[in-house]
Amino acid sequence: MFLKYKGCKWVKNKRLYLGVGIVLSITLVIVIGINVIRSDRKWGDMKIDGKNNENMKLVFEDDFNEDGAPSKEKWRYDIGGSGWGNDEKQCYTDELSNAKVQDGKLIITANKEKYQINEYTSARLLSKESWCYGRFEIRAKLPKGVGTWPAIWMMPENSDYGTWPKSGELDIMEHVGFDHGMIHATAHSLKYYWKANTQKTAQIKVDNVDTEFHVYAMEWRPNKIDFFVDNQKYFTTEYDPVTDKEEKWKAWPYDKPFHLILNIAVGGSWGGQKGIDDSVFPQAMEIDYVRVYDLGIKK
Repeated sequence: MFLKYKGCKWVKNKRLYLGVGIVLSITLVIVIGINVIRSDRKWGDMKIDGKNNENMKLVFEDDFNEDGAPSKEKWRYDIGGSGWGNDEKQCYTDELSNAKVQDGKLIITANKEKYQINEYTSARLLSKESWCYGRFEIRAKLPKGVGTWPAIWMMPENSDYGTWPKSGELDIMEHVGFDHGMIHATAHSLKYYWKANTQKTAQIKVDNVDTEFHVYAMEWRPNKIDFFVDNQKYFTTEYDPVTDKEEKWKAWPYDKPFHLILNIAVGGSWGGQKGIDDSVFPQAMEIDYVRVYDLGIKK
């Protein structure tokens, strides 16, 4: 009787332990699932290539949650209508009609209107902060129409190697209206730039660029820069220690801080190659957020 009773007690305890174990396992799965979802929401595009993800840290963010003018603590303006080196037709202003925050988005608008010596107005915003290396992520919806030329790009904060293109330029996203849906990424330097037709560049076709938001991103490391649309890597440029060694900064000036630029140009040497369709204006680039991540790279 004692042995039988003991056996029954063991069976009951086993069932009890098994039941508790199942409950704990389910709870653990739920907790892990919630944390994964939260992690994915927070980090979003951090699972790009599986490298250095654990070292990524958000260092700059603008979600554009306060209506009105863009944050003076985060953004400054380029002003004027001198052509900007590309025979562009717009005058950049700091007017709300050209750049405003509304409904959780930064809206940069190009208008057909007489302003000083120009026939169009627009806005060009520059980040007040600058960074050397990192992941730069911008979720945006683009304008549409022949003559529009929106861009998300970066320029050196200081021209340490000299005037353009000596100190470099990094174009995260460019789109010209006469080639709708074709997204361009480019790296310019003295050795590789567009006027010499040696620039390092690539293109990717993206659907619904003017009706849906897409994430345009760049990961910049000391000897390698990757470009993405919606997590898809489509272009990589790298420093070549063999061919670029003797003229390193001329080929790879990307070791100094750069600031971010958001703008819509009108016309210009590239954007205006097929003319300007005045009937499409006003046209806007809407930006849902801007995020910059430190990659944990020792400088």
